[in-house]
Amino acid sequence: MSSTVLITGANRGVGLALARHYAGEGRRVIGVCRKASAELAEVAERVIDGIDVTRSEDVARLARELDGRPLDLLINNAGLLHDEVLGELDFDAIRAQMEINAYAPLRVVEALLPCLGEGAKVANITSRMGSIADNDSGGRYGYRASKAALNAFGKSLAVDLAPRGIAVAQLHPGYVQTRMVNFGGLISPEEAAAGLAARIEALTLETSGGFWHSNGERLPW
Repeated sequence: MSSTVLITGANRGVGLALARHYAGEGRRVIGVCRKASAELAEVAERVIDGIDVTRSEDVARLARELDGRPLDLLINNAGLLHDEVLGELDFDAIRAQMEINAYAPLRVVEALLPCLGEGAKVANITSRMGSIADNDSGGRYGYRASKAALNAFGKSLAVDLAPRGIAVAQLHPGYVQTRMVNFGGLISPEEAAAGLAARIEALTLETSGGFWHSNGERLPW
């Protein structure tokens, strides 16, 4: 029986590339998004749309629709990027990034715990911009802080889920050519998906809790 992969933010960009990658491997893909796309419908076994992962009622509906269906892999991919400038900070934008980039993945894991059994994996798509040690250019206050918070949440999840036999990773996809960065990245979504999938495949309970680049580089906190 093929394994089941659930991906949030699966309708475009890295999420869609991951859906295509895993469908190509014969995995059963459940794509979760706010608005479905024809491209996702082509590869996903099931699309659950109308889900805003920042809303507790939407995440509760997601859990109800899954009804305890076992998941072998949960990928928290949905994300948001704004570019704040000191002196003109938009705290509503910072708050929105915290909601979707940090709180939402934790909310989704909490809600879907009944679907995650021994041997399951959780991959949080984070960013090296969440690394405090790697910050030598400043700015991007909301994005950096939200991804740093996600990294902290992911590390705690790795500790708390270890007794259940569930491994967790924080994964930076690279600078990817997506709408989030006006398609100005260095690698394609397909390249990013392949690298992320390799890191997920290599993830074990012994390495759970780490922070990696999709190219295999271990990133500093």
